[in-house]
Amino acid sequence: MTEIYLDNSATTACSQAAADRVARLLTIEYGNPSSMHLKGVEAEKEVREAAAAIAKTLRCREKEIIFTSGGTESNNLAILGSALANRRAGKHIITTAIEHPSVLNTMRFLEKQGFEVTRLSVNDCGEISLHELADAIREDTILVSVMMVNNEIGSLQPVEEAGRLIREKNPKLIFHVDAVQAYGKFHIDPKKMNIDLLSVSAHKIHGPKGVGFLYSKDKTKIRPILFGGGQQRDMRSGTINAPGIAGMGIAAREIHENLDDDVQKMYALKAYFSEKLRTLENVRINGKTGRDSAPHIVSASFPGVRSEVLLHALEDRGIYVSAGSACASTHRADSDTLTAIGLDKEHRDSTLRFSFSIHTTREELDLCLDALSELLPFLRRYRRF
Repeated sequence: MTEIYLDNSATTACSQAAADRVARLLTIEYGNPSSMHLKGVEAEKEVREAAAAIAKTLRCREKEIIFTSGGTESNNLAILGSALANRRAGKHIITTAIEHPSVLNTMRFLEKQGFEVTRLSVNDCGEISLHELADAIREDTILVSVMMVNNEIGSLQPVEEAGRLIREKNPKLIFHVDAVQAYGKFHIDPKKMNIDLLSVSAHKIHGPKGVGFLYSKDKTKIRPILFGGGQQRDMRSGTINAPGIAGMGIAAREIHENLDDDVQKMYALKAYFSEKLRTLENVRINGKTGRDSAPHIVSASFPGVRSEVLLHALEDRGIYVSAGSACASTHRADSDTLTAIGLDKEHRDSTLRFSFSIHTTREELDLCLDALSELLPFLRRYRRF
């Protein structure tokens, strides 16, 4: 049976070059990068080279890259670190209603600590209003945190315009962007876009799991949330994951080599797949499907069939998709994103996410569409009322 993997927003297959580099640092150059002997120096060199490769993709300096365990830690460090460092200036934070759980739950924690959080609403395509953002900024606002690409429906936020607005309204405000689903899909220039903090995860760009980074603009006021031996200039203590970091550096370099061509290919696949989905009976596409959205995510609702049922029916045919954010899948709850864009419960409960990578083909999408056209009428006959 042919395997068709359409859950690349959850994770991507690690590239062979990145995997080989990870293996080399686990078995040959296995020293601790903090050690002063040759084995440590070898590992440290790999870490520095990865930092240089990543910094080049963002047009920033190597010292502005803080290595973490992934997107969740990067988001926590950005939000908690800036909130703790700037609470004397104010305790008001702005975010959106459709953030990743690592942001939403961190905001809930801060509210319990006495911070006030404003959550910007979104339209039915999952986009914020710049006017609402401007109105929400106050003198005591210390942080704005906005996800660049929504992980469930692929909505694209006007990050560059938001950064410009924030600088005009309050130059001291810290602007954090969760770019986990955006890095490797768009050219991102934090300085040009007025971004102070930017979160990225390696396993979304064909790198290894368990590693990521936080871009932190030089002189951004932020405190560490992990304490120990003072690694990474006291910003993130603990022995750094040299194998993962080296693999991430390879993946970052690879994903940007043919970025424009790869993105155009994914947009073409998205347009094709979305058009074909609309020809199936009683299917709703959630969010936009054009160039004003992410190139790799299609969200669709199939009323009359619960998402888990359809997901496993596709799985039986070797087709792998998602019923929502992988970070919440083990304890599935109602989606904040789908609720925020106005979907009723029937549509929320029947939503699947299809997400592509640079390796996805039209032939794979055709096989998925054929499976859907066969499964949907059959499964809807057994709908429970």
